[in-house]
Amino acid sequence: MRRCLRRGITSPEGCQSVLPALSVPRGSRSPFGRRLLVTAAAIAFLWIATLTTADAGSLRRVTFLPQWFPQAQFAGHFVAMEKGFYRNHGIDPVLLRGGPGLSPEEALRKGKADFTTLFLAEGIRLRAGGVKLVLVAQVVQRSGVLLVARKSSGIIKPSDFEGKKVSLWEHSRTQLLAFFRKHNVHPDIVRQTFTPNLFLRGGVDAASAMVYNEYHTLLNAGLNEEELSVFAMADHGLDFPEDGIWCREELCVRSPENCRAFAVATLEGWRYAFENPEEALDIVMKYVEEAKINSSRTHQRWMLARMKDLIRPADLNRPPGRLDRGDYDRVARALADAGIIRAIPRYGDVHVQDPGQE
Repeated sequence: MRRCLRRGITSPEGCQSVLPALSVPRGSRSPFGRRLLVTAAAIAFLWIATLTTADAGSLRRVTFLPQWFPQAQFAGHFVAMEKGFYRNHGIDPVLLRGGPGLSPEEALRKGKADFTTLFLAEGIRLRAGGVKLVLVAQVVQRSGVLLVARKSSGIIKPSDFEGKKVSLWEHSRTQLLAFFRKHNVHPDIVRQTFTPNLFLRGGVDAASAMVYNEYHTLLNAGLNEEELSVFAMADHGLDFPEDGIWCREELCVRSPENCRAFAVATLEGWRYAFENPEEALDIVMKYVEEAKINSSRTHQRWMLARMKDLIRPADLNRPPGRLDRGDYDRVARALADAGIIRAIPRYGDVHVQDPGQE
């Protein structure tokens, strides 16, 4: 029955093979036969209802905070929720509203969320700063972070950022700060909101952007690629893996089965999303519209395709969700060289592979 329920089958007809055997005499058209049929049906209904309640009651409740508003950046999570992958692994996630109102850092520090997504560089920075968090799955394996400037502003090469006004996100800026320090430039940094409108209106010389989000928005707003200087962090020795699933260390010690279940189900969600992109977009748009986010299906389709490039790069030669030791060392060393962290946390203290498994 449990397998039937997990396939979404809740009627007696769909689970006949596991229902108790109830023999009915051939004279079922008699009053006695009809009463027996009614009784049998009632017993079967109550039996199914009891199992359904028990199955739902056995699910372990967890909370999840995406680092931003609903969009295809989190398609794997949304798909896992809608297709029942989390429930299949025994957990029932409560989705918290991501965005500027509640940062992943604050959520982890104050225990407001069990799981959140963070860029690897941000997670290492927090761990080095004393926040006891761990990475249970490295989902995004490549960097999609950009700095975008109009060529007319005089920004053509990294040294041209000196003294220029540049907008950066309040969070997820560690990689960009490492870029400035690597090239020994000192821009005038201002806070970037959840849109690139300040850049579009000429309020700043350059802005931070994700290749799957803000960059596409700028092109759709009428800017031509030829008039832009685009600095991809991946082209400047800062190809950092980005979105990973993080939680507090004490949660991983106390409930490793929850950590493993959340990681495995999320990766299943991403696999399904890439294999069924239009269905995944239907699910993403449901969350986008419920949150009243002004975004089109066309933009979300672009985002999902770019996420596939970053999560499943052609040269990836390891299982999904794993953080390569070389990638970790490279990111941590870059942060240390830039003066962003003083000491490099041990790889084994940060990345927990297959929590709960020997």
